[in-house]
Amino acid sequence: MAELDTSSGGGKGGKVRSKKQSTRVDLTAMVDLAFLLITFFMLTTSLSKPLAMDIAKPDKDEKNKENKLELKASQTMTILLGKNNKVAWYMGEAGKSAPTIEGFADVQKSLLKNKELVKTTFGGKDIIVIIKPVKGSTYKNFVDIMDLLNITKTNISAPAIDDDPTHLMDSEIQAMKQGGIY
Repeated sequence: MAELDTSSGGGKGGKVRSKKQSTRVDLTAMVDLAFLLITFFMLTTSLSKPLAMDIAKPDKDEKNKENKLELKASQTMTILLGKNNKVAWYMGEAGKSAPTIEGFADVQKSLLKNKELVKTTFGGKDIIVIIKPVKGSTYKNFVDIMDLLNITKTNISAPAIDDDPTHLMDSEIQAMKQGGIY
């Protein structure tokens, strides 16, 4: 009987080598777990609710006289949104005071100044803001002015929006044309 030499020494004897087995890992369970976790977090996460800002618009029914809101002109600031990212604003009634034309960066200071003026003059009453976009203004300008009103915390329960071009007064149009923003 012949013996097999299994030593690491020389010789022509047959070396016995172990055969390498492939290391295949089954990832099915890990993929299942990943999808379960993703599904769990998607279903349990609360999505943010869209926030809406209250605005007031003029009523189209002019027959109903009870639905009219009387505003004091001395507490009212009207902001006219013009072209070229400019605004014109005035306090009080149209035509009685000349509108001030400025950019969006300056209108915040004017809004805060007028708010403080109304508060000190009328004993804590809030300012009333009316926004009138005109033909040359952009939607971005409207969103920017609404954000500005929200950011400055002007305590306006609902700014009034008058987007009907027939409600623009001749004095407002003339002032905006003179300022080059109509």
